[in-house]
Amino acid sequence: MSEMWNALLPEEKRIVTDNFIISNFKKNQIVYSENEQPEFLWCLLKGKVKMYKNGVGDRVQILRLYCPVQYFGYRAYFANEPYLSSVAAVEESVIGRVPMRIVEQLVKSNINLAMFFIHDLSRNLGSSDTKLVNLTQKHIRGRLADALLLLRDNYGLEDDGATLRIYMSREDLASLSNMTTANAIRTLAAFVTERLILVDGRRIKIINEELLQKISKNG
Repeated sequence: MSEMWNALLPEEKRIVTDNFIISNFKKNQIVYSENEQPEFLWCLLKGKVKMYKNGVGDRVQILRLYCPVQYFGYRAYFANEPYLSSVAAVEESVIGRVPMRIVEQLVKSNINLAMFFIHDLSRNLGSSDTKLVNLTQKHIRGRLADALLLLRDNYGLEDDGATLRIYMSREDLASLSNMTTANAIRTLAAFVTERLILVDGRRIKIINEELLQKISKNG
């Protein structure tokens, strides 16, 4: 059960449930786009989604990956501004939404709910600061190691205890690591040669986590 749901009173849960809409999204389908006006609090129920932004020359940078059950899309509403980034499904996903006007009303009367959003925003800000430093100061190998470990932490491993439970394209992996697709492919190949990972299409198996952690730490 999510922290947000636990913060609600019984009557407030009924209000959210009555206004909760569930939708299915196909792989790569856009949930919302940059510059759109925020209307909903989104909740990923099943699947995986990415938050990303188009930069210089339309180069895509993945900002954040979400897994069930996480909430997103509310920062822009509270900031009274359009979305500054876009969100799309990485794979087939089930996503719920509730109007932010209702969430705002509940926040005004429920201090525990307000604290949930403050905590969530604060955690996101802290992780964004850390990611900014890593992406700008670490070398390519360190950034790719970070990305692989992040995928493991976010989505876990298959039953073999080694294969990442997410299958990302090379382009997405490059965007997550702030590098070109060509550099991501070359670095993946180097990791395979060094027996850090095994790659089978989009399936990546970690076989030397200790050394991957060391590369991540040393940058």
